[in-house]
Amino acid sequence: MPLTRKSPWPLALSALAAFLLLGARLARRLAAPLRQPRRLAAVAGNRSRSIIQHASDAIISTDDDQTIVLANPSAAAMFGTTVQAMEGASLQQFIPREQRALPDGPQLQYFGATGIRLRMKGRRASDYAVTGLKASGQLFPLEGSISSLTEDGRQIHTIILRDVTERKQVQQKLEQSYTQLRELSAALQTIREEERTHIARELHDDLGQLLATLRMDLTLLQQQPAANDAASKLLASMDDVLLSAITSLRRIASNLRPRALDEGGLFFALDSMRQDFVARHGIACTLDACEEELVFDDNYSTAIFRIVQEALTNIARHAQASEVTLQLHRRDRTLRIAIRDDGRGIAEQDMDKASSFGLIGMRERVWAIHGDIAITSNGGTHIDISMPLPAEA
Repeated sequence: MPLTRKSPWPLALSALAAFLLLGARLARRLAAPLRQPRRLAAVAGNRSRSIIQHASDAIISTDDDQTIVLANPSAAAMFGTTVQAMEGASLQQFIPREQRALPDGPQLQYFGATGIRLRMKGRRASDYAVTGLKASGQLFPLEGSISSLTEDGRQIHTIILRDVTERKQVQQKLEQSYTQLRELSAALQTIREEERTHIARELHDDLGQLLATLRMDLTLLQQQPAANDAASKLLASMDDVLLSAITSLRRIASNLRPRALDEGGLFFALDSMRQDFVARHGIACTLDACEEELVFDDNYSTAIFRIVQEALTNIARHAQASEVTLQLHRRDRTLRIAIRDDGRGIAEQDMDKASSFGLIGMRERVWAIHGDIAITSNGGTHIDISMPLPAEA
């Protein structure tokens, strides 16, 4: 029987099919890592859009021409409009340019190539304060943060905004209450000083005169012949007691209202207080001031005297100092007061303690005259005060 030869084509076709199947599987495996980033990017993009759409804060994105390219429902609700009405509109329609361009010097920040400037607010460099405009025409305060990124070759700027109307209202109420409290404090200081002056005058003019008259009578009585030695000693003892009472009365009246302030002016009153401070506490104290520069009205002079008096009282009680320097000079319509001691200094936490009535009183007196006060501790306590001079000065 003759042998027949089989055709090679079926085998070749079978091998080619197997090769193509293997190549397709290999291509799918090679293409899978390439498709994975695209799938992840698409998932991330959908997730980001979902986050933006459901965010409670208002989010607006614009291009360099300040055209809104994205707005979420929270932004539309904040401005009293719809997302469709916002997207494609100008940012000027919702955040007017004149409400953004505020001359804050180096704090100006630019939003986009058009140079829209937003006023920085707060401690973070990304926080800004602007004024928004609702669809109804109502202006309201906003606070937000800005970020920029490049997308498809163009710059996109995104603002996250928060309506701070309630916070502003609370701040205004707090500021109003604070102003009223400061005015009340100033009024109480004035009333207290008037009462002090009245009591000091009554003590000096009435009680002081009575004691002086009584001592004169006692002096006349001492000139008469005494009945015995015991009577002479009793009269001498009464004279010592009267003299001590008169001295105490003058000291109390001077603490209430120094007569030197009324009779000699501020410089003389400060120098008298300095001398008394040295004599009473044994702490060296120098006064660096010019008498002609310290001629002021009664209220201004009294405030300065009380500030220096309170500072010296605190030094005597707490500083453990051996030397104090008082400096008072005029500079550019301002009175500069510097009080220095070489004591142990004051702790930072003690400066704002509720029980630090001396420091609180000093601050209130300075602030009542629209001045500034700084208290630092550096090799002792340093008190620097700057007070605007009164108009008549």
